[in-house]
Amino acid sequence: MNDGPFLPRDRSRHPPALAPAYKTSVARSPQRALLSMPQTPSELTGPVFGHGMLGAQDDDLIHNFAAPDQAALGPRIIVQGRVLDEAGRGVPGALIEVWQANAGGRYRHKKDGYLAPLDPNFGGCGRTISGADGAYRFLSIQPGPYPWPNGPNSWRPAHIHFSVFGHAFAQRLITQMYFEGDPLIPLCPIVNAVPTPQGIAALTARLDMGKTVPMDACAWRFDIVLRGRRSTPFENRPEGN
Repeated sequence: MNDGPFLPRDRSRHPPALAPAYKTSVARSPQRALLSMPQTPSELTGPVFGHGMLGAQDDDLIHNFAAPDQAALGPRIIVQGRVLDEAGRGVPGALIEVWQANAGGRYRHKKDGYLAPLDPNFGGCGRTISGADGAYRFLSIQPGPYPWPNGPNSWRPAHIHFSVFGHAFAQRLITQMYFEGDPLIPLCPIVNAVPTPQGIAALTARLDMGKTVPMDACAWRFDIVLRGRRSTPFENRPEGN
């Protein structure tokens, strides 16, 4: 795919594995020097997700878990953007999976003990595939913030998790998208582990009034840069991708 010059990652934009204010990073960060492991043929060649595996409502989190004639509760949003390579070219055929809390800030997960109620019509996950120009789009509801046991009064800002697959499992990249203007962003230890304002900006979706649907849904733009100097910070590949 890349026929241009190699553009190395700007590591100053990406968080270190160890960020003491983010408590779980203390136990999860490597204690020894990293080793480079060669990838196997099965990791590089498959499995491949095809367009035929996507359901008709996989890109509509408002309705894909809802009962007939029902819809998820919360402010309706459109999230759209492009998957880009290091030269700013669109990357087609990328499988984009998303998962998030509901409008009250609660995940549909048995270990989520937050007091906020579950929404019976919201599953919290979906997926889509980038088009020929790398563009993607899905519908959802605005997720709520929620408390987490990092400190005596720690709250996660509203966010959506993204997983981007290439043509094999070994090409999976994971990141989080925040919402422009959220006052909890500068208070979050996970966000603050990103060392530069540019890196945090790369994780922050911008309100896109040009794509907003009047009387229906606000639109947010979130581009994902896979590598190079402007690479989006990815939590599963801090060493580079």
